[in-house]
Amino acid sequence: MISSYLKTIHKKLNSFLSSIFSKKKDLRLGLYGPPNAGKSTLANTISKDWLGEEMSSVSNVEHETREIILKDKIEISSNGKKLTFNLVDTPGIATKIDYENFVKKGITKKDAKTRAKEATKGVIEAIKWLDKMDVVIVVLDATKDPVDQVNVTILGNLEARGIPVLVAANKCDLKASEVTEIRTAFPQYEVVGISAKSRDNVDYLYERLFEVLK
Repeated sequence: MISSYLKTIHKKLNSFLSSIFSKKKDLRLGLYGPPNAGKSTLANTISKDWLGEEMSSVSNVEHETREIILKDKIEISSNGKKLTFNLVDTPGIATKIDYENFVKKGITKKDAKTRAKEATKGVIEAIKWLDKMDVVIVVLDATKDPVDQVNVTILGNLEARGIPVLVAANKCDLKASEVTEIRTAFPQYEVVGISAKSRDNVDYLYERLFEVLK
């Protein structure tokens, strides 16, 4: 009888401690990847799907997102399961940011230098935020060669931290897209081909996110 009583107390204690730790912090889902891979477009798609509003600005010019953008308490559901998280859209990771590239896109020299400075600061901040993430969707441009220094560095840092990763091979609606190349390059990860812009396969991305977090 004493044993049964102790088991009951132990069960209640575990339940109490679990409730404390579950409330200790909110689950953070980070969107990482190189510039113009479609992170902010995906962030907007997720936010519109579940909150009915966009959260980030998008542009054809690299480094439109130059600071961390947060959207709190997004609840998604898939196959009867629910998941609530804070969505974090991060600046594109780059090894070199040259203001002259912005000038070529029609931005004035003064504004281009400011953009480059802000973008560099944003990259540093995005890397710092890695330690705050509970799960990350790495957004890669499926029309580009996936094996480059930036992609390898991002995935390597996530692996070193033991953070669950789901790879979104974006822009799969374009003829030049090669989702299979991303799967071949990074076979250790779950890769989902999507189009964040036209919302192709985004529902399946939600489904696989639940599996990654098991």
